[in-house]
Amino acid sequence: MSQQSLVFLGAPASGKGTQGRRLADRGGFSYLSTGGLLRSAQRDGTELGEKARPFLDRGEYVPDEVMVPMVIEWFGQIEGPAILDGFPRTLAQAEALDAAFESAGLPLPHSVFLEVPYEELRRRVAGRLECEICHWVTSRGHAEECSKCGGAMVTRADDNVVRFESRLKEFERLTFPLVGFYEEQGRLTLIEALGSPDDIHTELRSKLSL
Repeated sequence: MSQQSLVFLGAPASGKGTQGRRLADRGGFSYLSTGGLLRSAQRDGTELGEKARPFLDRGEYVPDEVMVPMVIEWFGQIEGPAILDGFPRTLAQAEALDAAFESAGLPLPHSVFLEVPYEELRRRVAGRLECEICHWVTSRGHAEECSKCGGAMVTRADDNVVRFESRLKEFERLTFPLVGFYEEQGRLTLIEALGSPDDIHTELRSKLSL
């Protein structure tokens, strides 16, 4: 599994970023958070950020025609296995990702689904902070500066009740079908992502043999 790239699936606030970043730091994976990349592009006023802005403002996922070329380009700039947080979000994206891996002669990515009950997701959203520079995620009550890069920890613009509900519905409609897609192919590991981040991380590494 150590040479296989990983796709992290889960509802908003399920812990994809927290667990994906921790695993990347310890396991030698390159790491991509499409959410962080899009928010940076939006903040910096890039062409991608402006294309994505209307969808992000409505709490919707960014269309395939914007996301797929960006992620495929990113893969061409790295070496070794990667962890993807926030991509693929649709079946079309998953199929495009598999095609890119096949073209490069690489093993198809394995998926990790972080399963969290609805009420816990809402609780996490209400207390979540993110570094505005490197996008490291923590909860309220911790330091105001990022422990990774020293950047300011701020509330994400999409972390309010209305946007959370919108993003959750989009996840259920577009992304949840990917669980079945990967499961049918024997490329899915299910993690019940409750408890402390350390406990979840221990279970994750154990199930992935990392």
